[in-house]
Amino acid sequence: MEELIAARVRTVKPSFVREVLKAAGRKDLISFAGGLPAPELFDVEGMRQATLEALEKDPVGALQYGATEGHAGLRGEIAKLMAERGAHISPDQLVITTGSQQGIDLIARTLLDPGDVVLLEQPSYLAAIQVFELAQAEMRGIGSDGEGVLPDDLERQILALKAEGRAPKLIYLVATFANPSGATLSRERRVRVLELAAQHGIVVIEDDPYSELRFHGESVAPMVGLAQEVEGAENLSVYLSTLSKVVAPGLRVGWMVLPAWLQQKLVIIKQASDLHASTFAQHVGYRYLQSGRMEQHVPKIREAYGQRAQHMMATLERLLPRVLQFRAPEGGMFLWASMASGVDTMQLVPRAVDAGVIYVPGAPFFANPEGHAHHLRLSFSNSTPEQIEEGVRRLASVVMD
Repeated sequence: MEELIAARVRTVKPSFVREVLKAAGRKDLISFAGGLPAPELFDVEGMRQATLEALEKDPVGALQYGATEGHAGLRGEIAKLMAERGAHISPDQLVITTGSQQGIDLIARTLLDPGDVVLLEQPSYLAAIQVFELAQAEMRGIGSDGEGVLPDDLERQILALKAEGRAPKLIYLVATFANPSGATLSRERRVRVLELAAQHGIVVIEDDPYSELRFHGESVAPMVGLAQEVEGAENLSVYLSTLSKVVAPGLRVGWMVLPAWLQQKLVIIKQASDLHASTFAQHVGYRYLQSGRMEQHVPKIREAYGQRAQHMMATLERLLPRVLQFRAPEGGMFLWASMASGVDTMQLVPRAVDAGVIYVPGAPFFANPEGHAHHLRLSFSNSTPEQIEEGVRRLASVVMD
């Protein structure tokens, strides 16, 4: 029955992380794979109170259909949050989504025709690669280092594509604590990327699920805020974020900041997709943000993740000295590491699972995976220090065997 499947779907690969998470259900398995928030850090009481308030103060609104753009109160609270992050926007620029993942999909469906070129940092977020594959786009990787994407390489690739008569349509970046690399794009590079986008008429998507999780260093304003300082960039800047990493992923509340020309068309696509994000979830999210509990709770998450990151790095240095190389992140959920000996980390996965530990190999994070088989991503967010210690010990037993 394969011939009944749409051609664009036949070649799309399943998400490696989602498949790995099926195995992670084993009770004896320590998972460094999925970027899951620590469940013991959920503000359950705060969510309970927000849910009760949503049902007590506006039960009809919480349980009825709503506007495609999203709940007005929630958009207002998110606009305040955006101002704290360094981007002063109007609530009218916001569209509430079912997690920021839906935002990537809606942008792709609104802007991309088959064969259009998307430029994305290398390595890049797996699920974004999956969306662009489904849109039948051509993906070109931009080189990166510890400060994120390299603007000179971005410019080189733009000019090369334009010389072929093929102007790229999108640039996709996770500018703060990138998934999987953990790198943060410096302010200077953010401005340069925006300048290039404005010069060549390319839409920039900044996906920002992690910026609240900074445990070291100074924050950097989001590109949608900096775009107001770069002539021509404001009309080409898109920003995505979510409450998943700091409140609860089960809430599935995300948002987009969009220029008006794009918002008008994207809202039509969203209407056809799901009418609107869950009104009940939006009302709960609104009440939670309005209560001020998020500002009180996030420092606890930052402290815990900072401790877990430090413990994972110290344990790796102790048990796998000079074998596993990595950069220390300033926030987020991940360590991006490389096998010094060039070992194929994909081939190690079955042995690691047998030993009771799981991670994500690095190759799937690249649009062109050749030459990247020695990388791996380790998540520290969802493991206690004791689990990190034992998990790294199990990993070392496989690597050193």
